[in-house]
Amino acid sequence: MIKVCLTGLLLSCCVKLVAKIADQPETRYSKPNIVYILADDLGYGDLGAYGQQKIETPNLDELARQGKRFTQHYAFPVCAPSRYSLMTGQNSGKAFIRGNHEWTARGDVWNFQAMESNPFLEGQFPIPDSTVTLAKVLKQQGYVTGMVGKWGLGAPFSVGEPNNQGFDYFYGFICQRQDHTYYSGHLWENQRRVALNNKIVDPNVRFPKNLDPLDPKNYDQYQQQDYTPDFLVQAALRFIDKNKEKPFFLYYPSPLPHVSLQAPADLVQYYHKKFGEEPPFSGDSYFPCRYPRATYAAMITLLDKQVGQLIAKLKANGLYENTIIMFCSDNGPASNGGVDPVFFNSGGTFRGDAGWGKGYLHEGGIRAPFIVSWPGRVKAGTVSNLISSTIDMMPTFCNLLNIPAPAEVDGLSILPTILDIGKQQQHPYLYFEFPEYGGQQALRMGNWKALRMGLHKGNKQWKLYDLVNDPHELHDLADANPNVIARVKEICLKEHRTPQLTEFRISVLEDESAVR
Repeated sequence: MIKVCLTGLLLSCCVKLVAKIADQPETRYSKPNIVYILADDLGYGDLGAYGQQKIETPNLDELARQGKRFTQHYAFPVCAPSRYSLMTGQNSGKAFIRGNHEWTARGDVWNFQAMESNPFLEGQFPIPDSTVTLAKVLKQQGYVTGMVGKWGLGAPFSVGEPNNQGFDYFYGFICQRQDHTYYSGHLWENQRRVALNNKIVDPNVRFPKNLDPLDPKNYDQYQQQDYTPDFLVQAALRFIDKNKEKPFFLYYPSPLPHVSLQAPADLVQYYHKKFGEEPPFSGDSYFPCRYPRATYAAMITLLDKQVGQLIAKLKANGLYENTIIMFCSDNGPASNGGVDPVFFNSGGTFRGDAGWGKGYLHEGGIRAPFIVSWPGRVKAGTVSNLISSTIDMMPTFCNLLNIPAPAEVDGLSILPTILDIGKQQQHPYLYFEFPEYGGQQALRMGNWKALRMGLHKGNKQWKLYDLVNDPHELHDLADANPNVIARVKEICLKEHRTPQLTEFRISVLEDESAVR
């Protein structure tokens, strides 16, 4: 009897000791949960924390107050290559995906009815199965990996599917064309199509000439039953609930606020009252919209509300203190589909209007808001001016887990800056090349920004800007700084490699590489 009591007492003490050890920060934080939220076409200045005056983003502003806000963080000018650099840590001089490759050789991939009938027309050109993705690396370290939202790096039944690239769970859009409407005919859950209660309507429409464009009721035809952002956030919340006992990585690339302009009526009405009357958007390759400014603001506020839902779920499950939350955008603001970046000053400190935002290597196209929160570990209310990039995420998470970053990674760990510990290694430069929108190349080096555009037309002339004194990139200093331009040319020759996919080749760069 005494022996049994002693055994029970010993077991009770051991349980209490294990519980106490597990509660220590160094053990509890050895594998924190990671939630990475990626907005779609959100400008640097579209959040209150980054100076936005018209759109309300209280949850993201609070996330910035509770964490660290970065002011010199870079993404890429369009969707697919930006997501590729995030997943691989590679710059666009060696990346497999350097632009939006819609894989048109398969057929009429822009026909929405055809895509609904034939899933083999969905998706973008797939990344190779040998790609070392962030999800694969974290999965190898014991993380449950989930992705909810927009993928854009493969096609159904290809090696580029999220489930073939390291994600245990996937829910959302495999194809980035599909989310040009928020009333899609289906979403994907892992490798299975999930039907939605919507009919297929091609967003490439114009408002009918026989209807009154000022009557809001005439726009009801562009709204349907199942609004996809509602389904996405619910899937993300379920993922957190299901995996609360394990370390998890949740990648949440929301389609918001990418056009078409479609949002819940109550939020649109709120901003309509706030902004007053405005001219409608009559449509082009995206749906018409009665109140485009109010709808754009509503979409961003909806994204903000979803961020609040994710945070509330983490708190409800006791996971908030042991979760790193990161928020970023894939590129700068759009200027088509009814979006008005000038009205909202979406570029913030930088120009975000047509020709300067999405699709361009100007600062407005690639400078992104970036917020990091980790209660108790990231000092609240801090701001970092470190030059950083989405390519830094892979080495940062590897550093966090005390493992080496994969070979061929161009990023640097920014964990010392995030946690304010140790010495931060600095990027000597950030390199960009982009085969679309005329062909472009850029280099950020200290305060200098070198840029050349129109490469497909044979332009070889560099422009040089001092971003401290000229954030709008208006005053070319190239002629006055030949030594800087010489260094720029040297670096760009070093960083560029011939793309594996001929669609991404820029003849000027190939010619210069051949001469070297």
